[in-house]
Amino acid sequence: MKNKINRRDFLKRMGVGAAAVSAAAITGCDSKNNPVTGNQTASGEIPMGEMTYRTNPKTGEKVSILGYGCMRWPDLSGGVGRSDADLDQETINELVDYALEHGVNYFDTSPAYCRGRSEEATGIALARHPRDSYFIATKLSNFAPQTWSREASLQMYHDSFKKLQTPYIDYMLLHSVGGGEDAMDTFRKRYIDNGILDFLLEEREKGKIRNLGFSYHGDIAIFDNLLANHDKYKWDFVQIQMNYLDWNHAKEINPSNTNAEYLYDELDKREIPVVIMEPLLGGRLSDLPDHVVARLKQKEPERSVASWAFRFAGTYPRVLTVLSGMTYMEHLQDNLLSYSPLKPLSDEEKQFLFDTSSLIVQYPTVPCNDCKYCMPCPYGIDIPAILTHYNKCVNQGNIPETSQAPNYREARQAFLVGYDRSVPKLRQASHCIGCNQCIVHCPQNIAIPVELHRIDRFVEQLKQNTL
Repeated sequence: MKNKINRRDFLKRMGVGAAAVSAAAITGCDSKNNPVTGNQTASGEIPMGEMTYRTNPKTGEKVSILGYGCMRWPDLSGGVGRSDADLDQETINELVDYALEHGVNYFDTSPAYCRGRSEEATGIALARHPRDSYFIATKLSNFAPQTWSREASLQMYHDSFKKLQTPYIDYMLLHSVGGGEDAMDTFRKRYIDNGILDFLLEEREKGKIRNLGFSYHGDIAIFDNLLANHDKYKWDFVQIQMNYLDWNHAKEINPSNTNAEYLYDELDKREIPVVIMEPLLGGRLSDLPDHVVARLKQKEPERSVASWAFRFAGTYPRVLTVLSGMTYMEHLQDNLLSYSPLKPLSDEEKQFLFDTSSLIVQYPTVPCNDCKYCMPCPYGIDIPAILTHYNKCVNQGNIPETSQAPNYREARQAFLVGYDRSVPKLRQASHCIGCNQCIVHCPQNIAIPVELHRIDRFVEQLKQNTL
């Protein structure tokens, strides 16, 4: 936090007063009794037959600009498919039915989502509808070395068809290319040396795969290499992380990332359709500091904070669909309002968001998108919960720089009490031994043990009053 502007100056630069901040802090609960800020969802009748569609240039099919990300299906414990509790199939069916009824026709899943249960749950929900009424996107998620063999990768591929109850896959992705310590070597072992990419190209020729692409995280050399070989592979689409914060600040937030402006422009000039993931940065762009919320609400009082991010992602014409992991009906309805129909951002509105993003990065958070690929930790640490709590406290101004800070006592109590409530003691950062097993799985390339040890030191300073 050193060499950053202080909170008071930040508020002044945002042009937001205390009254506006207070007005932005109203809270409530969603249908699952989970806290939701008053600005996360917007009120209004959900229109029917107004969804905006984009045309797949290869097939001519109309794809809804809002895509359903199936990473965070609800489970019976009230969570998002990360516990041992069974997924809430009845609620999943209701969400899928409502989405289809309101024009959503793109559903994105993976063998890795919801502890390996997302594909089956998604398949059950979708199989109740005509197959030509929706598009299925799934991935070859052979992250672990034990899945790099041809036999293991083929088994994963064929299992996807069975779980999804489909004779063909509309959109198949090489999942999260660019990750690992030696990204190029890892990519070769996952897809080239075992002949899997050649196999997928053959499956596309046979019609078992309608569109073949890849999702990108990490090493830009992989991205550039795959696009340089576009004439060979003829990518039908590419999935990238894009939002108004990552557009110009991705590398500033995390040096291993690449600014979304570069990624989009490279795809645009090759006329490759773009699928957007993380339009909200794992929810961080809907759970902004109060003063940022107030700035956005002053501009568009009737729209939710999240709608700004979704409108931004959908404004760019090469974008085929924008994925959102909508766990609750409130999230689905709010996103439907943003895209039924889409009102593209004006140049002035885009500049307003770029100015806002420049101010947001003054208060840096850990770039965790809560994807939970780092889980389970072999030592039981709840890594995403720790990082999420820390980020929440940064956004709320509860990370005092010193014990002399004016709000030190209140911030100290808020952080420590919230930490114990959010993360059981046996799963807190103090138990990290630095085994580094989590690092290779993080698509954001976060030095997770370093961050956990830093947060643990901060916690101990708060406990001992030695900050």
